Amino acid sequence: MVGRWVRRATVLAAVSAAALALPTPSFAHVEVTADQAQAGATNVTVSFSAESESKTAGIASLRVVLPDGIRPDQVAWVSGPTGWTLTPGADGYTVAGPALPASEDAKHAVRIAQLPAGAASLAFRTLQTYSDGHIDRWIEIPTPGQAAPDAPAPILTLKPAAASSAAPTTPQATPTAPVAVPSTPTAAADPTKQSGPPWPVIGIVGSLLAVAVIVTVAVLRRRGLTTPQS
Repeated sequence: MVGRWVRRATVLAAVSAAALALPTPSFAHVEVTADQAQAGATNVTVSFSAESESKTAGIASLRVVLPDGIRPDQVAWVSGPTGWTLTPGADGYTVAGPALPASEDAKHAVRIAQLPAGAASLAFRTLQTYSDGHIDRWIEIPTPGQAAPDAPAPILTLKPAAASSAAPTTPQATPTAPVAVPSTPTAAADPTKQSGPPWPVIGIVGSLLAVAVIVTVAVLRRRGLTTPQS
């Protein structure tokens, strides 16, 4: 019984050793980040970190192929290893200089004038060259629904472009001065009409007064004739 368990343990140990001896995929890769990971953003600082997978040679250069919508003349050097410089190319740029110590990661940053406004993500294919001439090609684009590629290109995921800062304004009615309601126009006085009593009325009144005077005079005369004399 004990011998059977010993044999099983020996088989398991052998299987484990064989599994450890099998080649495993490399976990080295290039990472990319940005201080403004948003479509259409301007003056964006994009940082790269290229991991070293060599224990005998150091990283000597990185060639970055720019994604569509970004031109080489839109890229400016920000920072990197001591002695390294940036050289624009036809489809991207190269940063290079004295080889780094073996196993040391290469980090650098560039400033991009503007990210594409309609992009959801940006792939920066990178060729990583070591001092011994070996090249790691981080150029494969991951496909949704499929296994991750062995040498994936660094992908920068972007937020949607910001809405226009100039919000549409609602047109406001132009204030108008109060409209004066015109008063009912007064009819112009007719020069043929007089404001006083009409002439027929004046004539009648005058006739009545004349009659009254005549009557009064006649009465007084009659009284004078009829008055007895002393």
